[in-house]
Amino acid sequence: MSIFGQINLMDPATPIQEEMMLFHDHALVLLIGIFVFVVILGVNLIFNKMSSRTMLEAQQLETIWTIIPALLLIWLALPSLRLLYLLDEQPSDGVVLKSTAHQWYWSYELPLFSSSSFDSYMLPMADTMNENGMYRLLEVDNRVSVPFEVNTNIITTSADVLHAFAIPSMGLKMDAVPGRLNSMNMFINFPGVYYGQCSEICGANHSFMPIVIESFFFGGRL
Repeated sequence: MSIFGQINLMDPATPIQEEMMLFHDHALVLLIGIFVFVVILGVNLIFNKMSSRTMLEAQQLETIWTIIPALLLIWLALPSLRLLYLLDEQPSDGVVLKSTAHQWYWSYELPLFSSSSFDSYMLPMADTMNENGMYRLLEVDNRVSVPFEVNTNIITTSADVLHAFAIPSMGLKMDAVPGRLNSMNMFINFPGVYYGQCSEICGANHSFMPIVIESFFFGGRL
């Protein structure tokens, strides 16, 4: 969970989110460099006392300011493509978790642990206020329990309208579309409880579809 006044992103819980944060820092270096360069040029133009209406050819300068931005775009594109390919990896081993979106709750199936499905509803605000350590509008009555350090293939779909399965600390965000299955891989590094929400505008109660995943040791729950 993020904390009050937090400036940086949430602590990563999966290798994918770690790669996303590295790419974020990588892109931020480029953006800050461009911003500083433009500010310096702007200040120089403001205090420049030279005035000339004559346009002179500067082919060398045009070549430089064409090649350098192209190199900067390549510097940004290569790690971006690498990250896209990492997001598409789907290991064949591990656990399968199916999540079905409804208005406005989630249904889950874990074939490895149980053949039946269960629903996950948001807890009323009064219940969370009476318990210490519970987050308002984020706690659910049935958490999803998956093992950590095990590949988990999350398959999501929707039973009614468009939804989105999103857990920021794991770098997960995929659409839940009626009549279609979308999947992403999740590899949790640490045991703990991780929170997310539906990030699609799916109706009046769109902001009341929390997702809570609890990771545990494969040999037994914590």
